[in-house]
This record gives sequence, structure tokens and C-alpha cells, in this order.
Amino acid sequence: MGLSDNAKGLILAMASSAFIGSSFILKKKGLKRAAAAGTRAGVGGYTYLLEPLWWAGMVTMIVGEVANFVAYVYAPAVLVTPLGALSIIISAILAHFMLKERIRKMGIVGCVTCIVGSVVIVIHAPQERTLDSVQEIWTLATQPAFLVYVAATLSIVLALILHFEPRCGQTNILIYLGICSLIGSLTVVSIKAIGIAIKLTLEGISQIAYPQTWFFLTVAAICVITQLNYLNKALDTFNAAIVSPIYYVMFTTLTIIASVIMFKDWSGQNVSSIASEICGFIIVLSGTIILHATRDQEPAPLGTVTWYVHGDSLKSIEEEHLIDLQNGDEE
Repeated sequence: MGLSDNAKGLILAMASSAFIGSSFILKKKGLKRAAAAGTRAGVGGYTYLLEPLWWAGMVTMIVGEVANFVAYVYAPAVLVTPLGALSIIISAILAHFMLKERIRKMGIVGCVTCIVGSVVIVIHAPQERTLDSVQEIWTLATQPAFLVYVAATLSIVLALILHFEPRCGQTNILIYLGICSLIGSLTVVSIKAIGIAIKLTLEGISQIAYPQTWFFLTVAAICVITQLNYLNKALDTFNAAIVSPIYYVMFTTLTIIASVIMFKDWSGQNVSSIASEICGFIIVLSGTIILHATRDQEPAPLGTVTWYVHGDSLKSIEEEHLIDLQNGDEE
């Protein structure tokens, strides 16, 4: 007796979470090795491109994303999407054993809170519209409300990259992950258009001649490269067990917001469902704050000068040590 479609979707979704959760750890280990041999990704280095372990993580992530895409073919989003939270748990477990990273007790509470909030959002999320052509997506993508969202997203991303990253990118995890998540919400639209184009083309209705297809392909390529770049910086700079859940929560939240604006999903929902989704957002926000407040700090990279407050001035650790020696001699 063969498996039902829902069972196939369930297996694929769980496999996707396992691959994606593992990919975070493999990429993190690859970034650590690359940092030991050259410039760290967190400060603009790209030596990780020569690290086999980083590429193993990339391949693992691609396999996971493909499995997740196919899972949606067999099972509804309400079943598949919440299982993506399993990648958070898998990533945290592997980080504990392979990277010797740990999450404090309140961090675990924050992780669980994020998962609960995400599940609440997904359960009450509206059903997606069935789209039959790239041109239909183009019409939706060029409506005024979504164009405002795109303009706001790009403006925030530029502000994060040009102003906030140089000042606090190495100390605030939300900078890198904010860029990844905002760009990711635009990636989803492009990937959806490309998927429809491929599906229709295979069915004999070619979409290759439409310029919209190539536009979405170009946008998707740029967005994916940008996401990978800043995700690498986040993994290289912060605890992988914290990067995974915060990125999952932010990406899921922004993707749902983009979907609501573009497809006007809330127009067909009752007040109860909308209220449940808002509660889910509040729960997710609370979990994100707890995770960010209780994360373990990464050790300072080699060559970094740590400063200590002494009296009314700032001094390096070497100066502080010399002052203590001088004080001891005077005694």
C-alpha cells in the first residue's frame, strides 16, 4: 500500500528541516576554518569560498530547500511550513555537540516561544491564491500597495547596509539577519514566478519569451546572493544556535507580511483568524527579544583589542595591566 500525498509531504518536510538545520552548522564550521586561514567573512573576507566544508553546507542547504519545495507539491502549506521550525531544534542540538555552543535556560524558553508563535501564524495564515502565469504575478507585483512595500524594504536594506552595518553589524545580530530576511521576502515572490514559469513551460505553455520571466530570474539571483553573503557574516560573527531561530522567525514573519500585501489574503479572513495571526506576531517578537537578550557572546577574534573602563578613560587590556603593575611598584 503506497503512501498518501500528505505522508509524502510530511516526510519531505522533515527531511528538509534536517538538511537545512545541518547546513547552518556545516557552514559555521567551514567559516571558522576559513577565518583561521584568511580574512573572516564577518569583516568582508571571502576565503570561505575555498573551504570544502562550507560548500558541503551549501549543498546540504540546497538539498533541503529542494525537498521543501517538492513537499508543497504533495501537502498543504499548513502541514509543511510549521515543520520548518524543526530546523531550529536540529541546528541547536548540532551546535551544542559539534561547535560546543550553548543556549542559556531563558534562551531555550525564547526558542520555544518563537516556534509556538510561528506555528500560530502558519495555522491561521490564509490560503495562497492559485496563479496560472508569470504575467499574473507581474500584475500583482506592480500594484501600488506592493510597490510601496518593495520601496520601503529596499530603503531599510540600504540603510542597514550603508549606515548601521559599519557601526554595529559586529555587535547586533539583527543587522545582518534583518538584511537577509527583508531581501528574502522579495526572493519568495521571484522564486514563485520562476516556479510557475518552469511548470507551465514543461506543460507546453512556454514562458521563456516573456521578459517578466527573465526579470524575476535576475531579481531572484541578486536576492539569493545578497542573502547568502549576509547570512555568512551572521554565522561567522554570532552563535549559530541563535542565528538559526531568529533568522527563521524574521524571514517567516516578513514573508507572510509580503504575501498579505501582495495577494490581499486578509480580505477573505474573519476577525478571529486575523486576531490569531496578530497574537502570533506578538509571541514571535517576544521570543526574538528573549533570544537576543540571552545569547552567548562569541569570543573576540584574534587581533581584536578589547577595551576596559578605568576611571574616566578607556584603556586597552595591555595599558590596564601596565597601570596595575605601576601601582603595585608604588606600594
